[in-house]
Parts: sequence; C-alpha cells; structure tokens
Amino acid sequence: MDLLDKVRILADAAKYDVSCSSSGSNRSAVAGGVGNTAAAGICHSFTADGRCISLLKILMTNFCIYDCVYCQNRASNDVERAAFEPEELISLTMGFYRRNYIEGLFLSSGVILSPDYTMERMIRIVKILRQREHFNGYIHMKLIPGASAHLIHEAGLYADRVSVNIELPEEESYAKLTPEKSRIDILKPMGQVASGIQMNQEEKHMVKYQRDFVPAGQSTQLIVGATPSSDGKILKLSQHLYNDYHLKRVYYSAYIPVVTHALLPKVSRPPLLREHRIYQADWLLRFYHFSAHELLTEEENFDVNVDPKTQWALAHMELFPMEINKISYEMLLRIPGIGLTSAKRILRARRLSPITYEGLKKIGCVLSRAKHFILISGKYYGNFAMRPEFIYEAISEKKDQLQLSLFGEIDEALGLQEPEEQKRLTTTQNLQALLLEKSIIKRSLGRGAL
Repeated sequence: MDLLDKVRILADAAKYDVSCSSSGSNRSAVAGGVGNTAAAGICHSFTADGRCISLLKILMTNFCIYDCVYCQNRASNDVERAAFEPEELISLTMGFYRRNYIEGLFLSSGVILSPDYTMERMIRIVKILRQREHFNGYIHMKLIPGASAHLIHEAGLYADRVSVNIELPEEESYAKLTPEKSRIDILKPMGQVASGIQMNQEEKHMVKYQRDFVPAGQSTQLIVGATPSSDGKILKLSQHLYNDYHLKRVYYSAYIPVVTHALLPKVSRPPLLREHRIYQADWLLRFYHFSAHELLTEEENFDVNVDPKTQWALAHMELFPMEINKISYEMLLRIPGIGLTSAKRILRARRLSPITYEGLKKIGCVLSRAKHFILISGKYYGNFAMRPEFIYEAISEKKDQLQLSLFGEIDEALGLQEPEEQKRLTTTQNLQALLLEKSIIKRSLGRGAL
C-alpha cells in the first residue's frame, strides 16, 4: 500500500477523537532545531489574534485487537486497514512541517498485539522526532490503557500533552460495550500522569534544569448519547476528573452512529445541542465556581432550550434580582448574560461611578438575558415581574424549533403527504433540525457571555 492511501485511511480514522486542543505549553526555537511550540494553540484552534493553526491528526494504525462496540476500528468491523512504519510517519510529519502544512502532531493508534507493543512503537516515533530530527513543535500523544508504567512515563517525557479516553460515563457500560477494557485500566495511567506532573513541578523548585514532563497536561473524552447516562452523571464524572486527576480539559463527543449494533441507540442525528450544553456546564465548573451538584442531580438532563446558567438561575429565583452595583464578583458570575470579562469590567467601572443600563451595554453584557435577574441602582428592567415561566419563554430557543416542525405536523395530521414524500420530508426535517441546532450553538458562542 502506498503512503497516500495510508494517509487517507488513517487520517480519516482519527477524526472521531475530539480530545485535542490548544497546546498550553511554550517552547522556543533552538539552534539546530526544527519548530517551536506556542501556548496560543494547535489543532485548528483560533488564537487571540485570529490565526487558525493546525496539526497532523492521524493514527499509527487502525488495526485493533479490541472489539469496542461503538468504535469504527473495532476488530470485527469490515473496514479498510492500514499501518505506518515508524520511519514513514516521522518522514510524513517532518515533510508536512517543513512545507508549513502543520504545526504539530496528534498521534493515536489502534491496539496491535498488546498495549505495550503499541505504546513502544508510538514512543519510538515521538522519540526519534525529538532526538534525531530535533522536532521542537507540539506533540499530543494518546496513551494506551493497560500499557506498563515505565512506558507511560517515557511517553510523558517526549509529548507536550497526553490523553487516555474514558469514552463511557458509567462503569457498568464497559462490560457490555467494550469488554476488553475497564475503568481501572483507564484511570491508572491518568493517576500516574497526574502524580508525575506534580512531582516534576516540585523538582523544578529544587533542580535548575529539570526536564519537562507532560508540560501541557492531560485530557480525556466522553461520548454523549451512546449510553443512557444522564447529563448529571456525566458532569459529576467530569468534576471528579478535574479535582482528582487535574485534567486540563474533558472533551465531549456527540454520539455518531458510525456502526450498527443491537447494544447501541438508534438516533436520527447526533445530539449536538446536548453536547453543547454540557460544554457550557463544563465551562461553569472550571471558570465560574459552580459545582456539578448545583447544576443538576445525577438523574437529570439539561434543558436544551436554555443555557445551563440560565436554567440554574430560573430554579433559584429567590436569589434574584441582584443589585449590580453591590454584589461580589462571585455573584456577578452567576447572573445569566454576564461572563468573566464583563464581570471584571463591572468591578472596575463601579469603583468610579454607579453602573447604568447603558453602561452595561457598553461593557458587553447580554442584557436580553441579564435584565431579568438584576437591579440597576434599585431599578428592575425586566419585563415579567420575576415570573420564571415567562422569563423562560422569552429567552429560550425552543420557539425556533417549534416553528421548524409546525407545518410538517399540520400536513401529517391532515394526511396530505404521500409515503415517499413523507420519507423525503422526514429526512429534510432531520437535516433542518441539525442545521438549526448548529445555528443555535453558533449564536450562543457568538454572544460569549454565559
């Protein structure tokens, strides 16, 4: 098989792993070396100055001894297979880098022969890149569950970031969907990396020239929608990972039915909006001082029609309205429509003079949401006298979804659609719903403040 075919197969096979992001580490160019690493980002991330930078995201091989039900590359699946020799992947990476196609490497792999054998071959690739080719760019490396501790440690000496994917939120799901793996196999390398990072940081205070160990930290990925797990359970697990394993990021991937199996759910479209709400809640955990139990109980799911902070605020109307000119920074962050940046601006501005409604507009608050939860110098600017049901209707996004399906439902009720037309329209409606979800996500991201 020629190199181009291998790139086509193995780059396509890597697309389902979302746990790669901005590098989070700095490493300057050195004499005789190739490249550098900037904390600004990698893997089609956007930097502060608007640049989009990329990396080679590829598998070493998609051959795999495991038969995970949800995986495209599982042993029993009839897909085109390929494998790189270490020198092929090294040559490919350096060639792409010198042509300015990429700024780093994201390396993952199926498991061949054994976890240790696979891990050794991956380490050989990154070790040669660092030592022989003097490659100084960003490297994100996947860890293979079940690999020996000394191999996990060696991987951490050459990679900027490592990750091992949990995938399934509930431990009991492993026996059904991925019987060769267990939660312990995945958490063990996570714990080793977390301890190694902490030890490395302590040693740097005592030794001047201490070698870095996973300078950009570790991450993981959870699949949303492949099992019956609630959003509350997913969020509780994420908080546990942040607190106990000091992860930099937990990534969430909406379940895409790439394979058919009796144990997997049948979905017409990926739950993208649900994934988006979980990402927003994850942001609240990491930056807004929320805890998982405040947002949801273990059995609850997020209301996809409003963002998680708004959902929390509507359930705690006894705390509102809050006087914008008096409350603390921590409470400012709990007001829907006020983000991290606007909260800091409010604190700075009110040292000089009281905040006004027009002033909040200039600061960048999303007043279409915030006005229902605040007082400005004692005045309430909301429209619904603190009635949560009316506020919900005014600021939720469900009206867009209701409008989309209205006419289709009327035609169906009146029997005006032929069977073939109904099938075609159902497909069209699914596509329209998917596009609508994407537009809601885009608008939400564009507004910035949670």
